[in-house]
Amino acid sequence: MDKLFAYGTGRMNVDTCLAIARNQIKGVLSAQAVENIKRSESYVAEILNSNTSVYGINTGFGPLCNTKISATDARKLQTNILKSHSVGVGEAVPVEIAKIMLITKVHALAQGYSGIALTTLERILWHIEQDIIPVVPEKGSVGASGDLAPLSHLFLPLIGLGEVFEDGNRVPAQELLEKHGLLPLELGPKEGLALINGTQFILAFAVQAVERLDQLLLTADVVGAMSLEGLMGSASPFDARLHELRPFEGCKQVAANLRRLLQGSQIMVAHADCDRVQDPYSLRCMPQVHGASRNAWKHLNDLVEIELNSVTDNPIIFNADDTISGGNFHGQPLAMALDYATIAAAELGNIADRRCYLMNEGRYGLPKLLIPDAGLNSGLMIPQYTTAALVTENKTLCFPASADSVPTSLGQEDHVSMGSISGRKLHKVLDNVEYIMAIELLYATQAMEFRRPLRSSSILERCHKMVREQVPFISDDRIFADDIKRLHQLILSGDLL
Repeated sequence: MDKLFAYGTGRMNVDTCLAIARNQIKGVLSAQAVENIKRSESYVAEILNSNTSVYGINTGFGPLCNTKISATDARKLQTNILKSHSVGVGEAVPVEIAKIMLITKVHALAQGYSGIALTTLERILWHIEQDIIPVVPEKGSVGASGDLAPLSHLFLPLIGLGEVFEDGNRVPAQELLEKHGLLPLELGPKEGLALINGTQFILAFAVQAVERLDQLLLTADVVGAMSLEGLMGSASPFDARLHELRPFEGCKQVAANLRRLLQGSQIMVAHADCDRVQDPYSLRCMPQVHGASRNAWKHLNDLVEIELNSVTDNPIIFNADDTISGGNFHGQPLAMALDYATIAAAELGNIADRRCYLMNEGRYGLPKLLIPDAGLNSGLMIPQYTTAALVTENKTLCFPASADSVPTSLGQEDHVSMGSISGRKLHKVLDNVEYIMAIELLYATQAMEFRRPLRSSSILERCHKMVREQVPFISDDRIFADDIKRLHQLILSGDLL
């Protein structure tokens, strides 16, 4: 591992974050970051020894912000906050999500505005490098003071509490520390608050979503182009001149992708002068629909990069005499974008389902239900039931969590983002769309067979061949769930792209 990333001073993006999480890049603390961290820690010590009241350093939390805490109790306060805020429920989040939470938290704290101790950050780095990742329950955050409950669970192992994943096994943190000859940390003033204030739970789901949605957008173009070929649709709606007249970037990119995918197709040439005036929207409007989803992806990606390089805990310490108790931890900027991306992902599934239905109808020279002997065989009648079920489930998941707010903390936190729910919901929709794409791929590959001996473009023929290596031509009914499963794995692998 030769590549390094400097926490606190480097510029992080989604690719860098995921590369650290997958052990392709090592994150380190630069000399400048270490200097900034130590300076910020010294400011906290000055504040603690002064008569100035600063939230979370010598006061209680939330509605207890006016309760003064003595210097002798300041350390106990930080341990108590990790314990009392660890109220998460449900299944543990995927290990990579929890690891991304650690990575993004280190990068935020290492910028030197949080009063964290260097030894604490070094312990977190140890967890990252050893792939010993805390167990974090998926539910319990309202995304307001950031992700209080999940971040509390994330950092319980620092004080010898909670659980961690090691080599796929859940292990009590105290047992793990003893095994590796480590002692629990004693958190200093402000450290507990710095650890659990922030948006890293929301952000981790957003980081993964940027990658997953990007892959699905490309997949939608490839599979949509194959469906177009199977249905002998026209490429004229993808003409660059048309899209310069309404130049949304995502729409232009999809049109360009489709032109490239269809270049050199014999099927396209064979029906260039056919009497069909225009195609249904699910074919003709792929640039507009896929492109709108791509515009939403770009918006999310841009906001995620800003958040990756932001300081989101509270209070922010500029120096011992200048601290601001603000709201950088509020999850609304990401929550709204995640809800937007959820709709964008769902729309990829909606339009794909329509193309599946079109291929079943027996139009444009295709056999009804895409099988030579329909009647004795049901053919591909029922897989479209599954896409219909999945797109309907997605519609129920498209209600924007960020449009809701339930006051918490005795009214101190009277408006919350619910961004954690937005992030988790988006991934459920992405799960469903990946299956929808697998089913459309099953249909499109079958439809292309009925255009033989005509061949599609070299790119789409390679995709067709890759599918046929997994799933044979359908001449008789069989258990199509097996085919869907194999094509789902093909889509997840990224090999089709």
